[in-house]
Amino acid sequence: MAGRDYMGIPREEISWFPTIDTDLCINDSLCMDFCSNDVFAQGELSTVVANPYNCVVGCSACAKECPVDAISFPKKEELVKILNELRPKYAAARG
Repeated sequence: MAGRDYMGIPREEISWFPTIDTDLCINDSLCMDFCSNDVFAQGELSTVVANPYNCVVGCSACAKECPVDAISFPKKEELVKILNELRPKYAAARG
């Protein structure tokens, strides 16, 4: 999924992806089993975010699957702010 655009904005410019608190993570693989976009991978001591830009912009459903609340995302307000800042840049580039 990397390399794709979201609303005309290169996905790599949108910092929307999960963060894993390695102190909380119990490495149970529930997030890996839940996410069909290959965002997560098995780490040695905890699950890791291996492909952050495969994460669907605005989706945070995997966080609800974590029994120990080890997965977090930026606030939706931050996402809206980023998108509002980037839209004019890429609208102008499209003509």
